[in-house]
Amino acid sequence: MTGEQSSTAFPVPAPRGACPFDPPPRYVHALRSAPVTRVRLWDGTSCWLVTGHKEVREVLRDRRFSADRTRPGFPFLSRSRAALADPSFLWTDDPRHARLRRMVTADFTYRRAESMRPWIQELTDTLLDRMTQQAQPADLVTALALPLSLRVICRLLGVPHDDHVLITEHSGTLFDTRSTPETVRETEEKLLAHLTALVEGKRAAGDGGILGRLVAAGDLSPAEIASMGRLLLVTGHEPSTHMITLSVLALLLHPEQLGRLRADPSAVPQAVEELLRYLTVLHGGVPRTATVDVVVGEELIAAGEGVLCMLNTANRDETVFPAADTLDTDRDARAHIAFGYGTHACLGRYLARVELDVVLRTLLHRLPRLRLAGPAEDLRFREVMAVYGAHRLPIAW
Repeated sequence: MTGEQSSTAFPVPAPRGACPFDPPPRYVHALRSAPVTRVRLWDGTSCWLVTGHKEVREVLRDRRFSADRTRPGFPFLSRSRAALADPSFLWTDDPRHARLRRMVTADFTYRRAESMRPWIQELTDTLLDRMTQQAQPADLVTALALPLSLRVICRLLGVPHDDHVLITEHSGTLFDTRSTPETVRETEEKLLAHLTALVEGKRAAGDGGILGRLVAAGDLSPAEIASMGRLLLVTGHEPSTHMITLSVLALLLHPEQLGRLRADPSAVPQAVEELLRYLTVLHGGVPRTATVDVVVGEELIAAGEGVLCMLNTANRDETVFPAADTLDTDRDARAHIAFGYGTHACLGRYLARVELDVVLRTLLHRLPRLRLAGPAEDLRFREVMAVYGAHRLPIAW
């Protein structure tokens, strides 16, 4: 193939099918038809949809594909994403990306994440104490998943947890594909202004958080530090919140898997990897632009053409994960790419694993009668959000 096939309209994110955990049927069809397919986006532009595990890894590790969102041909997932200014290092290439990322890498190592485990355990216990002292049912999202992930990233950054309303408002607007450009810009400016003021205040009284340390280093302007803080705040709590929520839901709807973990809690780390693979909450795709002509699979992707790497279908690729649509906590799922791949792989991957591991172990131990408080059919899911999840998860114990 030469890449000249006609493109078809392709919603991103696409509607889900009967199973809320499976990738949208349109994506699955693309995976089974061809791992690289030309599609047309919301604004009429075309790009390449890459769905196979091998092909997604190829693109994400290939420096000939750029993460720079200012390049012509960059595939924006929605009108709201196109309106976002977002000067953070997430959307830059090396050497700038590597230079900025190195400034915070030490805060997100495996060792650093594990050092936070006792505090995360204490926080989880405190939140569960509070939840179980209230009347049943409770919403796992607002009672545990969201406050836990928010408090963890706020502590790391040195951001007051009292800012949670502004943070969640910003995240909700940013990740909602229906947000208007005006709302996106207004919300973004509000959070950046707030963080810039916070950074300025740390000049006089630094702290042990990431923002305070960056101020003390003096290598970045307050605006640059605020931009980095905004990126880490949003990406540090949204995916973790919804991975916790969906993981609990998936186990409750697969009681045989839940039973295995109750019988052997030491199997939780392996289950975490399988849940990350099976659920893959980043369901809109990772965008890139080809800087030169590149062949991926059997397709020629020309310089200047956009690419969307679909992590959720890559993690359901039967050539890598047999019976991929089955949740199997005994599976060795470490080849998954739920956190992306290559130089731009998620910084918080170790921390997210610790959070999920602690929450699952604690729920298994403390709430042996944990169950859904209502029909699963009544749950509403975040299909129009860039990070997938459930809006609420009513539970009883």
